[in-house]
This record gives sequence, C-alpha cells and structure tokens, in this order.
Amino acid sequence: MTCFPRLSRRLGFSTERFYEVDDEVAGLHNVKFYSYKELRIATNDFTLANKIGEGGFGSVYKGRLKDGKIAAIKVLSAESRQGVREFLTEINVISEIKHENLVKLYGCCVEGNHRILVYNYLENNCLAQTLIGGGHNSLHFSWQARSSICIGVARGLAFLHEEVRPHIVHRDIKASNILLDKDLTPKISDFGLAKLIPANMTHVSTRVAGTIGYLAPEYAIRGQLTRKADIYSFGVLLVEIVSGRCNTNTRLPIGEHYLIERTWELYEQGELVALVDTSLDGDYDAEQACRFLNIGLLCTQDAPKLRPSMSTVVKMLTGEMDLDASKITKPGLISDFMDLKVRGSPKTKPRTKISSYTISSGSDTMENSTFSSQTTTNATTFTTTYDKSSESEVSM
Repeated sequence: MTCFPRLSRRLGFSTERFYEVDDEVAGLHNVKFYSYKELRIATNDFTLANKIGEGGFGSVYKGRLKDGKIAAIKVLSAESRQGVREFLTEINVISEIKHENLVKLYGCCVEGNHRILVYNYLENNCLAQTLIGGGHNSLHFSWQARSSICIGVARGLAFLHEEVRPHIVHRDIKASNILLDKDLTPKISDFGLAKLIPANMTHVSTRVAGTIGYLAPEYAIRGQLTRKADIYSFGVLLVEIVSGRCNTNTRLPIGEHYLIERTWELYEQGELVALVDTSLDGDYDAEQACRFLNIGLLCTQDAPKLRPSMSTVVKMLTGEMDLDASKITKPGLISDFMDLKVRGSPKTKPRTKISSYTISSGSDTMENSTFSSQTTTNATTFTTTYDKSSESEVSM
C-alpha cells in the first residue's frame, strides 16, 4: 500500500486564530472537499436537534449531503489548538485506507477557520452507548452478534497493524470508538491519535495519549509505543463485550470494581463463565465465551512480547487456531494512578513496577477526571452523546 504523505509544515495561528493547514492535505487525491455552506445546509445550520455527539475537539452532527447521503459531520472547535494536529492526522490516516471494519471518510472542509470531517453515518451508535455503558436502548446483543463484533474489530486492527504500510497504531481502541452500522457490523473510528510505525522500527517514543483503563501499562509509564499497546486495549474491549461491563464500575461490590482484575481472579478459580453477561439468559456458547475471555487475558498480559499479534487473535477468535489457556500469565495492571502522573514531573523518576489495577475508564463516577491536571478529554466521539464522565482520557 502507498505510504502516507508527510505533513511537512508546522501549524500556526494568526492573530485571528486561523489555522494554517499543510498544503499536502489539499493535495490528497482520495479526499473530497466540501464547502462550509454545503455542510451548514446539510445540518440545518448545525442545529442542536442534529447534534449526535460531543468530545474534547468539538461536536458531531447528523446531516444529509447534496447527493442524499446521510453523514456524520465532525466539527473541530476553533479554540482547540491541539485538535488541529489530530484533525490532520485523521485525514492523513483514514483517507488512504479502506476496510469493512473501519469508518469511511467522505471528505472534509478546510475553509477559513473551519475544520470539519465528514464520515458515513452509522445507525447504531457505539458500543459504549448501546452495550457496555448499560444505556437504555432497544438493541439486543445476542451471543452471535457479540462474537461477530469481536471478530470484526480484531480484523480491522489486524489490517491496520499488519497490512497497511507503514503500520498504524490506533492508540485509542475503546468501546466509544467502535461504531455499529444497521447490521451491527463494527467500525473502528477516531484516528486522531493514530501513529505510523515504519517497518524498520520496533517502537516509537511519543507523548502518552489515550483512555485510562485501556492504556497498556508499559506505554502509559514509559511512552514507548508499539502495536502491542493496541492489542492490550483490544483485550480489555473483548472482555467488556463478553461481560457487558465497562472496565471499571465502583458501584459493584469491592473486589469486582476492576474488570481485568476480576477476570484474572475467575481465571485462576476456573470460573470464567461466571463473567459472561447475564442478560444473555444462558443463550450462548459457553466454550466459545470462555475462549474469548482467555484471549482477552492473553492480550492484556504484563509482558508485551507475550501478547499475540492481531492476525493470531483473529485466528483464535474464529477457531482456526487453538490456544493453551494454561500458559496465560498475569495481566499488566497499573498499580496507581500516580504511575501516569510521574511522567509529567521532571523531578520524579517514573515507577516501572506494575502490580495492581488503577482507576480506569468506564467508571460510573466523576472520580477519574479529578486525579491529575494532566488528565484531559482529547478525543472526539462522533456517535450519540453519552455520559462523558464514564471515560477519562489522558495526554502527557
């Protein structure tokens, strides 16, 4: 596959805070450019009634384009300087690739100080809204639907990790970034934090960004990014889908607050089946469900080198490859939220010992967003608006 064009010039601001967008973005051949007027008409002047999502970089609206297509129109906030970089990254990444399990970019608007992305509209929102978050909706996720979603997300990630050149690390795999079409086909969305990793590099060192609870410990603490970080995030998501639970829920009894920790305990007791979502009323393949949970534990192992590749994960999920559950090692669990804070302090040496779980994404309280001034909301979800207090995102 063709390598992505580089964003060669730095972004800047005039006194009017207009953004200077790299010339190479305008030269992308696979991107349609919309006028601001056209998108304003499509959304009925960005009316609140058409607003379907909101995030740290702006808002998302449902709109009908001139050709009749229904679109999700993601508007970057004019005040978000950091968001411009993510805006360009998202165009740069998603415009060059196509896969059944990735969102489709229709085009963008780069006019004056307006920065807008136009995606295909997906009817069934996101997993955080419809399955994981326990939101009120009419969707029923059968075991067959859940297994198909797990396999679809795995295939999308395998494509990004292994088929695209240079390889792409998404960096923010989580329930709210998995969108669902009318048939519940999963689509990986929000590539604003994505990183390209050339084939000759084992990792890239970068600022830590992503969502607490899905962050691989070695990446959260040391800032060394590999594809294994995405695999860890996928493992957390996989367990969430099987259990119907978000990765942290402080309303549950003590000992069950943290999903991966609880999964490991049940694994050691030989009772993984107890974690399967009770809303299925027993209508599921217990052997397959336990295999999926075992794969989730494989993906979240403490040692990154022990985590399987995404193509291997796909084969295990589909039954094309066996897994030896007896060889699963303890998951990597961040011991304290301070492990994330220390990287921002020049006077403190990061701790690298990882022993137990931390405050994590998916909590039903606001406590996650108050531990550190470096915890910020920095990723836009373009699905139905849901309680953003259930996620804490970090950028360091």
